[in-house]
Amino acid sequence: MAPKTRPQSLATVAVHGGVPHRAEADLPVAQPLYQSVNYTQEFGTTEGLRYTRYGNSPNAEAVQRRLALLEGSEAALALASGMGATACAMLALLRPGDHLLASSWIYGGTHRLFTEELSAMGIGVSLVDPMETRTWRKGLRKETRAIFVESPVNPTCRVLDMRPISRLAKEEGLALVVDSTFASPVNFRPLEHGADVVIHSTTKYLNGHHDVLGGAVMGEASYVEEVRQKMMVWGQAPDPFACWLLERGMKTLDVRVRRGNENAMRIAEWCDGRKEVRRVHYPGLASHPDHEVARECLDGFGAMLAIELSGGGKAADRFLRRLRVITHAPSLGGVDSLVSEPRYTSHAHMTAEARAAIGIPDGFIRMSVGIEDADDLIADIEQALK
Repeated sequence: MAPKTRPQSLATVAVHGGVPHRAEADLPVAQPLYQSVNYTQEFGTTEGLRYTRYGNSPNAEAVQRRLALLEGSEAALALASGMGATACAMLALLRPGDHLLASSWIYGGTHRLFTEELSAMGIGVSLVDPMETRTWRKGLRKETRAIFVESPVNPTCRVLDMRPISRLAKEEGLALVVDSTFASPVNFRPLEHGADVVIHSTTKYLNGHHDVLGGAVMGEASYVEEVRQKMMVWGQAPDPFACWLLERGMKTLDVRVRRGNENAMRIAEWCDGRKEVRRVHYPGLASHPDHEVARECLDGFGAMLAIELSGGGKAADRFLRRLRVITHAPSLGGVDSLVSEPRYTSHAHMTAEARAAIGIPDGFIRMSVGIEDADDLIADIEQALK
């Protein structure tokens, strides 16, 4: 009997996952880029048909194998954007007349997709407070086919307890879909907590360098194939170069995320004692409402945090203009530290009152903490607050 192979850690999978061991001489160490749309085909058969829009280019297949290994799924599919991934994932699950039960704490683009586009297709959508366990069961209909949640939540950094939601999904035979972009597989792997489908905007932590637009869907192989069919029809396949950059960025995923976790914890603790800061949103702080849940389910508290400035919107304007190291820009998850205001980005479509009602008042600033020296980041925040 052959000896059992020790399972590789996530850090090793991020570097080598899905790539055969290079035992021969004269092979490239770096994954080659196949910048081609077309590939030669055998005569008289459809077997082996390769076309970039089908999501089976060599670079797409390489990165998809690694994504599946990182999340522990049967299969994975890379798409052209995070929203493309969410849209195709839901279209593979839902048909006109079906009903989707979703958390009301979701990214603004996802909110629009559900309430405007899916509704226009005849798919019913109900949004519920994810922290009220009873509302999930009350929101069920006989037409309900799936439950959708995002955790940690953008931009408030709330962390959901998946246990009651996954139990309900299993009891009712529903697909549980989790957007895990904020966490990355380093900090949280939803399939280990009862999810059926995982979605990522690979633009964020998985690539990690602010230079790729992409998304990914992970789950059972048969379901991922359905998503692939939607991707082909809706034109959401990624370019080979985007796949190559994503695979390259994933090699440093573990070290980037862990450094971001450490930096964010230090910044959150420092901000928590400042009079200019009314509130710090970071699950690593004992004062965070979901701290205990985060301790139980996350492997790291994340590199995302938010602060509410005591002076509201005007204080936020002054603060952002004074920053010198941290960059004022949307998106997140890269090596550079970024700050953004949801009132002008992801939640700009909402009124100030509606934003405040979901915990995003004026003066709310989201920080994506990068891998710079933590002391330099804190010094930049300090001089901007003065």
